[in-house]
Order: sequence, then structure tokens, then C-alpha cells
Amino acid sequence: MLLRERGYAERDLAVHSGPRDKALLKGNKILSPLSDEAEVVLRVVRELVPTDGELGAKILRPAELRAKL
Repeated sequence: MLLRERGYAERDLAVHSGPRDKALLKGNKILSPLSDEAEVVLRVVRELVPTDGELGAKILRPAELRAKL
């Protein structure tokens, strides 16, 4: 829901449940999936993922997102 509000289609950026209570942030707008505890992925989405318009043609990089946590 948060990502849709920021203008992302599910194919471009979405959170999916992963194994062992992990969550995955993945899609066409991220270089590779970001996998972590659900709370961490939610924090990344809330605090670090820009709107689709702000991101433009850029691609999110998991390492850069982790460095900002």
C-alpha cells in the first residue's frame, strides 16, 4: 500500500513475504532484492524509498539503502 501511494506499480517495486519471517523488497526499480526482517524492510519503505517521480529513471541499490539505515 505504501509503495502504491508513492506511485509504484507492483512490478516496479513491491514487498513480498520471504522464508523465515523475512520480507523481500523487489521489482524493476531495485538492482537486486533487499531481504531482511519485516520491520527493517518496512522502515526502508517508509523512510528511504523516494516516490516514483523522485526516483525517475534511477535504480535503487540495496547497499545504499542499508548504508542509510
